[in-house]
Amino acid sequence: MLERLLSLAASGVMLGGILALGAVGLTLVYGILRFGNFAHGDLMTVGAYVALAVMAFLPSGQPLAPFSFGWEFLVALLIAMPITGIVALAADRLIYRPLRRRRSSAVILAMASLGVAFFVRSIIYLGWGSDFKFYYQGRIPMAIQLPFGVQVRPDQLFTFGLAFILVVLIYILLEKTKIGKAMRATADNPALARVSGIATDRVIFWTWMIGGALAGASGVMLGLNSQVRPEMGWLVLLPLFAAVILGSIGNPYGALVGALIIGIIREVSTAFLNPTYGQGVAFLVMIIILLVRPQGIFRKVGD
Repeated sequence: MLERLLSLAASGVMLGGILALGAVGLTLVYGILRFGNFAHGDLMTVGAYVALAVMAFLPSGQPLAPFSFGWEFLVALLIAMPITGIVALAADRLIYRPLRRRRSSAVILAMASLGVAFFVRSIIYLGWGSDFKFYYQGRIPMAIQLPFGVQVRPDQLFTFGLAFILVVLIYILLEKTKIGKAMRATADNPALARVSGIATDRVIFWTWMIGGALAGASGVMLGLNSQVRPEMGWLVLLPLFAAVILGSIGNPYGALVGALIIGIIREVSTAFLNPTYGQGVAFLVMIIILLVRPQGIFRKVGD
């Protein structure tokens, strides 16, 4: 039982890595623009399908041992990330920015993002249909044996390693670069940031590009570890919001911790309950934590 629990916890960490990429992008957008982007999950789906389309045009090579994927998958991932960022930026330029200039409320912006989510999903249905798709079918690499009897698939290790690297890069961006400091200042007080001479339009541009790119990477990783389908991003949207709220809204580092907690609880609970209840248990734990600490585990960046 102990070995099983440890293996489930390890799987939860890997799942948390996937959720973390989406949650960090989601909390960045909220921190800067002050609205919940309900289209964020479907941006993950965009990334997954962009990678699928790119791989269709590339010759399939041998798997990069010990993983199930080849070099063409890595190329598709690198292409999917900026393209997803561009899609997110296009949605802002066409829909969200005009609404902000009309001083629309956060509720109106959130409802607009819900419309964007349905629109994006409809485009995916038209282009690829509703069937499940796979990056690689029939490739199941052997699990790696870790200490204490923990078993994980190599693809899961790659997913967590990628999530860790990208989150570290986000930390360096926010803490060490000029644009990162401008983003933190804008998230803390947008009006004061504008008065201080910070180019908030440039901050918003990079917020959408970075948030979209992270969502794209999260969608590709989710597709690699399960399957690609039009509803995949929508189905993980609530866990993404749960991770953001648990880690304190607007705090990228908190979103990472919140995602790991949600992922671990969701997986470990399957040792005692039917797997269909895993998400419900994760939300229950989130509610309990918020009753003790209503502002979330961490404070918002800038507080």
